[in-house]
Amino acid sequence: MENYTTSTAFLEALQEAGVSYLFSNFGSDHPAMIEALAQAEKEGKKLPKVITCPHEMVALSAAHGYAQVSGEPQAVIVHVECGTQNLGAAIHNAWKGRVPVLVFAGTSPYTQEGELLGSRNEFIHWIQDVPDQRGIVRGYMKYDNEIRTGTNVKQMVHRALQIAKSGPKGPVYLVGAREVMEEETTKVNLNTELWEPIAPSAIAPKDIGPFIEDLRKAEHPLVVTSYLGKNKQAVEELVKFCDKMAIPVLESVPNYMNFPSDNPLHCGYQWNTPGQNDLLSKADFILAIDSDVPWIPFKNKPSKNAVIYYIDEDPLKEGMPLWYIPSRRFFAADAETALQQINDSLSLTEINERKIEQRRKEIKDYHLQQRQEQEEAEKYPEEALTPEYVLASVREIVDEDTIVTNELISSYQASYTHLNMTKPGSILGSGAGGLGWNGGAAVGAKLADPTKTIINLAGDGCYMFSVPSAVYWVARKYDAPILTIIFNNRGWNSPKLSTLGVHPDGVANETDQFFVDFTPHADLSKIAEAAGGAYARKIEKPEEMKGALKEALDVVRSGQSAVLDVYLPAIKKNKFEKENEEHATV
Repeated sequence: MENYTTSTAFLEALQEAGVSYLFSNFGSDHPAMIEALAQAEKEGKKLPKVITCPHEMVALSAAHGYAQVSGEPQAVIVHVECGTQNLGAAIHNAWKGRVPVLVFAGTSPYTQEGELLGSRNEFIHWIQDVPDQRGIVRGYMKYDNEIRTGTNVKQMVHRALQIAKSGPKGPVYLVGAREVMEEETTKVNLNTELWEPIAPSAIAPKDIGPFIEDLRKAEHPLVVTSYLGKNKQAVEELVKFCDKMAIPVLESVPNYMNFPSDNPLHCGYQWNTPGQNDLLSKADFILAIDSDVPWIPFKNKPSKNAVIYYIDEDPLKEGMPLWYIPSRRFFAADAETALQQINDSLSLTEINERKIEQRRKEIKDYHLQQRQEQEEAEKYPEEALTPEYVLASVREIVDEDTIVTNELISSYQASYTHLNMTKPGSILGSGAGGLGWNGGAAVGAKLADPTKTIINLAGDGCYMFSVPSAVYWVARKYDAPILTIIFNNRGWNSPKLSTLGVHPDGVANETDQFFVDFTPHADLSKIAEAAGGAYARKIEKPEEMKGALKEALDVVRSGQSAVLDVYLPAIKKNKFEKENEEHATV
């Protein structure tokens, strides 16, 4: 190439590392990168494809969803500190959700009188110059650094991605000033095999014996997990382990399919469960594996006599200032590797088959009782739609080639309970609390595997947080159609539930004033129609639901996004809002 710059080498390094897409929101700090991309396109040189994202939240959420489906980190390009800050909650999601991604941001030029190519020539270069741009995100990144020269930029990119892909995985952040990114440099060729992520960690062999012995003594063992399903092979090992020993599985705040719901050992889900889970209180041995919050001890916890073992790539949770569980041992280990070790040891261990078969029968009965309760909740509602009925209807259109992205909040536990997913990788959550992940993640998932049908579930609040005007524009421009179903109760139900959880008899409850009602109501699906040409439809009656789902699914499979705005019972207006509304009407 005629002009080989730091930007050219940076983009080459991403290509060599297997990055397919640059989810980009370009700014005044990216002329060198834009020039390098344009030059490569002119010369037919292969570099990662640019996905223009009109909002940074969508860009990082799309990279998040792509990595969850493909396992491969992508790059997100934003501008200086403003673009970095506009990533917002998506940074939290990538960090807490253990998702590998490389974020690059420019910095304001460091010369102002034309001393170097790229010197300051716009007023914004002074306004956007801050003392510690990297510090904005340092608490949410596995690694951050500044590119200071093109001579070693490839090494920096490969090191950053090596860190991002090593467990526990996570985001990394690089910055570079305009002058540095414009600098002409010499091409460097690297052996990418020398930059592989670290090998998965295992349990120390001497610690397997005590674990097996405590398990053999147990009458009521239990497994609790949340995100083991991020590794499909780990699911296979967990099924093998639980089937052999007849151990029930409880999924706590899941954000993957961790254990097949149709396995008789699957015993349900818990989220912000207000009461005590009976299996948890009865358990005398608990394996908590890949779970940040295996239970909420305020109201729902194991007995004091339970023997607990904890396995996670990050068992100390050093990024969580307050976190502890009463575990006998904490193992820093990869779930798949640890379960393989345990299963290998169990194959050589004498076990009480009679006790195990008795336990298997009891758990199967428990599982069937749960299913009967689920079916009862899913019955056709005569008046208003219910989350359970809607979810059961969605379940009917899910097939082997469907991925569900799920950001329901007040219906979170219901979503996993009534979707009943059985295939690893079939359902994804953000793994965190930054609302608005759903739309970008759904587009990213579709780009990662175009053969899949993506069904995106979101509450009305999460839908608005997702920046739908940007999501559906991106989906149309890059041929990534998704089906979104909005669970619309015309307000933020979760803050109301949180308030009642702390102040059940408080003034807010007395006056029914929670400040969460979305009045006047927006026609949410029409945003997607206007921005991205999506099929838009509002569903208000139970008899419309199944037909609308089928019609929307046909639309999506033909290449057009669809949004169904499903009206659930609304959050009640408080008496003051009612009086004001009546006064306005008069």
